[in-house]
Amino acid sequence: MRKILIIGAGQSGLQLALGLQSKGYEVTLMSNRTADEIRSGRVMSTQCMFHTALQHERDLGINFWESQAPRIEGLGVSVAAPDASRAVDWVGKLDGYAQSVDQRVKMAGWMETFAQRGGQLVIHGAAVSDLDFFASRYDLTLVSAGKGELVSMFGRDASRSPYDAPQRALSVAYVHGMGPRPEHPEFDAVRCNLVPGVGELFVMPTLTNTGRADILFWEGVPGGPLDAFQGIKDPNEHLALTLELLKRFLPWEYDRSTKVELTDANGTLAGRYAPTVRNPIGRLPSGGLVLGVADVVVANDPITGQGSNSASKCAAAYLASIVERGDQPFDAEWMQATFDRYWQTAQHVTKWTNAMLAPPPEHVLNIIGAAGQLQPVADRFANGFNNPADFENFFFDPDKANAYLASVTGQPAG
Repeated sequence: MRKILIIGAGQSGLQLALGLQSKGYEVTLMSNRTADEIRSGRVMSTQCMFHTALQHERDLGINFWESQAPRIEGLGVSVAAPDASRAVDWVGKLDGYAQSVDQRVKMAGWMETFAQRGGQLVIHGAAVSDLDFFASRYDLTLVSAGKGELVSMFGRDASRSPYDAPQRALSVAYVHGMGPRPEHPEFDAVRCNLVPGVGELFVMPTLTNTGRADILFWEGVPGGPLDAFQGIKDPNEHLALTLELLKRFLPWEYDRSTKVELTDANGTLAGRYAPTVRNPIGRLPSGGLVLGVADVVVANDPITGQGSNSASKCAAAYLASIVERGDQPFDAEWMQATFDRYWQTAQHVTKWTNAMLAPPPEHVLNIIGAAGQLQPVADRFANGFNNPADFENFFFDPDKANAYLASVTGQPAG
């Protein structure tokens, strides 16, 4: 039985651990926190997962919260005008519903399941020196802890990392008491609100420790009015500022937020990081090799909501590569090929995400505007969140965008 060590108990690490466990591998999972510490700790992300990523969980039989979490059936886009009215407002319908489960709920539950199924769970914060000691005892060591010292083992791939500084200041608040969006009270949707030159607000329904909630997620252009959460320690002050900015920039979202309260004292989060693609193979001081997973090797800005989706897809791709390898060694050539397999999916996410961080060119504005009049355009844009590869066909290139819009309207391409 092949022995595999996984460092990090997030979406990718736990999904991969449970998947390998189900295939008969002897898996050790190392986490710096217990399940109880995760469950009672601070929120970690916004984690809206679309159909393909959710299906990877279903395939492993670990979609424990699917019947409880709100079904997100659409994705809406609003663009604020200078007078704080809506210049654009539409919602596209998803072919398969999306869901968000607070990672405090999911990771704690998955960790307990892993242990109950006989997995070796080690609660220990790993440094490079620890890994050097442990790695020689395993056939393969995977690093899925996207923060901390271990990431330094994986060098930045400058050719795939156009930004060397954070492009957004991030702020999250989990709240109860948000009213439905009056335009579509009969179904749930993620709402993407764009404030040109200022930033974005995403509103998404989720399942948390205390039941259904909504997430208010600001992405602020650094140095702008939304870049105001650094240094705020008090969660109520964080929420008050969130609402103050809502009232100023997005009054239609503020109108349904007047009665909200935080889900819990740990329901806020703020930070920033530079989007980075890294080389997938880390070399230990002793010469041993480790393979980076998900955010360790491809960390995109959350503006396109792809973090958990990418982590799930990476875990699924790595699981297939490990199983296909059989008894052959997990050498450097195999590690690179395993990452390259994941990059076939991840490259589209990275390209699209980096494009969304920049001011939109005219043809993208035309697509977003056309979606307000043409439901097929709205639906296609919405479903791109599940399959970002489709954006290659109509989003990046002006000629392809014009040809696509012409095909929908039946008019000649201009």
